[in-house]
Amino acid sequence: MAEIDSEQFDVVVIGGGPGGSTVASFVAMQGRRVLLLEKEKFPRYQIGESLLPATVLGVCGLLGVTDELARAGFVQKRGGTLLWGANPELWAFNFTDALPNADEETVSYQVERMKFDNILLNNARRVGVEVREQCTVNEVIADAERVRGVRYVDADGQRRQAMATFVVDASGNRSSTYRTVAESRQYSEFFKNVAIFGYFENGKRLPPPNSGNVLTAAFKSGWFWYIPLSDTLTSVGAVVRHDFADRVQGDRAKALQDLIAESPLISEYLENATRVTEGTYGDVRVRKDYSYCATKFWRPGMVLVGDAACFIDPVLSTGVHLATYSALLAARSINTVLAGKIDEEAAFAEFESRYRWEYGSFHEFLVSFYDTHVDESSYFWKAKKVTNYESSELEAFVRLVGGVAGERVLSGVTNGVAPSTATAPDWDAEQALRFDPQEAEGWGTTRWVPGGIGAPPGSDAYRLEPSADALHWEVRA
Repeated sequence: MAEIDSEQFDVVVIGGGPGGSTVASFVAMQGRRVLLLEKEKFPRYQIGESLLPATVLGVCGLLGVTDELARAGFVQKRGGTLLWGANPELWAFNFTDALPNADEETVSYQVERMKFDNILLNNARRVGVEVREQCTVNEVIADAERVRGVRYVDADGQRRQAMATFVVDASGNRSSTYRTVAESRQYSEFFKNVAIFGYFENGKRLPPPNSGNVLTAAFKSGWFWYIPLSDTLTSVGAVVRHDFADRVQGDRAKALQDLIAESPLISEYLENATRVTEGTYGDVRVRKDYSYCATKFWRPGMVLVGDAACFIDPVLSTGVHLATYSALLAARSINTVLAGKIDEEAAFAEFESRYRWEYGSFHEFLVSFYDTHVDESSYFWKAKKVTNYESSELEAFVRLVGGVAGERVLSGVTNGVAPSTATAPDWDAEQALRFDPQEAEGWGTTRWVPGGIGAPPGSDAYRLEPSADALHWEVRA
């Protein structure tokens, strides 16, 4: 195959999922030339169907797609309903509890990712991103100083080369290029879990107005997610400890059914349901060893976002939030450096510190959340401790699990003030140190983020803050 002459871009993005399309759009919206390379043809299947308000109200608001999401017919998600902890009854929370002064009820969506991801990718095209599907990146071009571009094979099997000031790896948990930035991924010793999941028709729904909530139900071997994707379609998955991995080998359909039989609540909700066995949703799938964090998130000329950088246990549906929030942070850094306002080291140190704090906060909280011997008031208290949020424990909990604890812009509500950082100014200096993985017994307790976690947004540790348009960094006054 003949080598095709190089093309030059400001930014090349690897991967067209929510993280990739978001960072590409935010940079293209500044008039930059952006190439996005996606190895598959959209729409395509993906797991991670439950969104947080931070994505819907915050990031999607900045992208300008909230009206399109509202028209898409996605199931409205007002909060969460849980059978979890020492409370033997179902308990629930409402996202509006996180934003009591909002003009209207705070909601999010349960989405079929094939549709949601396609909306974001098509929006990237609309704002000027050059999107090329069925293109596989097989090499990152780098020298001793920085990353310079990528080589890839296009949809016609031709070898091509794209040079850029920045390369963004948003290619997900199966990224083959993240090692250009990080030596390795470190896997959480605490969250060594396995997920097995499938799709069902005509499952039962929670009573209104919470019929669109995720139903999260603990049982002896682990916990279930039960996500209504339409009036009839439900995503159902069981998460079990790695010790039980052998249970999901072999006949996956039988393994899932056996686990469902262990949960009286999920069995009840699926009593009159039928598992989908054909088409996109016809397979029973397995994911394992999915809680990890890369040792580095950036190097000169290249940055990792979303699952290419890190992923945490899915119990509170943080995957798309971490992907889109990290994309926003990366876009701020790229936009600011390309505009010549702040040097690369300062801009991306800000990106990495904020991203690690977001991930680290979820990790610390989820460790305590897996203690099922306490009731929900204990979880609310822990959330307040983790976020250092000044209001009530319930509000701190809902802000954390809604993804809106980090920055005001993520809530979609600015009250006429430019999007800014969180309200909590204090942080424990010990949090900035490196925490090595520690072995835990059972569900145990440990704090862990390889490379350390940064300070909370808004603390005096930061030199920078978001601009009024939320898409650049500015030096703090």
